[in-house]
Amino acid sequence: MAQLRHPSAAGYFYPGDKDKLREQIDWLLRIDYKDNVLNNIAGLVAPHAGYIYSGRTAAFAYNTIKNKNYKTVIIISPSHKEYFPGVSVYEGDGYITPMGVVNVNKDIVNQLTEGSINIFKGSEGHRQEHGVEVQLPFLQFIFQDFNIVPIVMGDQSKIYIDELAERISDSVDENTLVIASSDLSHFYSRHIAKKLDSIVEKRINDYDYEGLYSDLEHKRCEACGGGPIIAMMKSIDLKGKNKAIVLNRSDSGDTTKNIDEVVGYLSAAVYS
Repeated sequence: MAQLRHPSAAGYFYPGDKDKLREQIDWLLRIDYKDNVLNNIAGLVAPHAGYIYSGRTAAFAYNTIKNKNYKTVIIISPSHKEYFPGVSVYEGDGYITPMGVVNVNKDIVNQLTEGSINIFKGSEGHRQEHGVEVQLPFLQFIFQDFNIVPIVMGDQSKIYIDELAERISDSVDENTLVIASSDLSHFYSRHIAKKLDSIVEKRINDYDYEGLYSDLEHKRCEACGGGPIIAMMKSIDLKGKNKAIVLNRSDSGDTTKNIDEVVGYLSAAVYS
């Protein structure tokens, strides 16, 4: 019997009904369509809040790959509800969303985890984590046939970021897309959030993931998925691709109209 991870965010972060979900994603991708053709996209940054808050920003990223094909999508998420040392790569056979099952690429899972004490196969971090899950309906809407490698970082220390980046770089090819799932600053006024989030934006545009790590360590900015962003950028840099562009930045106040406490969002593409 297949081991499948059932959705925990359906009906909460996004519609639980398949038709309503497809309708919302179609609407998001249409209103945010930009004829911005980037060649050889290898990575994306996409937010992971509820679609009514961050779906518009996520759509900017997913529109860049609407006419492309990838065999495998690696999704790296922070762990919001469980702490554990190291990096958990889902040990099961697939993830379920209202739009169906997405199978896990077991070969890449094995390549990432074999012989490592820091990166392991497990369910830790996956059971209730939304950071991977909310990316899947966008991918299912765009692609007909693909598999995934769901990764959750329980600890975003440099030792784990570096090993994950190196192992991803060794395991992927031009048919692989790497997605870093992350929101930005949490619960500051919009004025302060813009200052913090602009630091992350500049580091990504400059392809300076080492600078981003330093900024996060010294609390000059915030990103719950800072480790996933850095690991994604470094893994692609090791492949010789080091161009990035921030596509959109927003915050929750755009939806709630409350600008006293906002959550920041950003989408970006890494390409050559």
